[in-house]
Amino acid sequence: MTRDLRKYARQTNLHLLIGFFLLLFVVGDGLIWIIYGKGAALMGITCLLLGMIPLVLIGLVMWILDFFVKRANQD
Repeated sequence: MTRDLRKYARQTNLHLLIGFFLLLFVVGDGLIWIIYGKGAALMGITCLLLGMIPLVLIGLVMWILDFFVKRANQD
């Protein structure tokens, strides 16, 4: 049995990220729904999704850069 700590760290980071987004969308928007109603919850979801666009674009650029750096280091 091998111990791959990088794989474990990557998996843990992914689980934390998934948990964060579940809390943000389910609990956060659920509270908006309970307190303010359906219309506000839909606007909240819209704002959360639009606010995530820059984060997703930055993450995508970083992933692409990582891919090219790893590919260049193989040579």
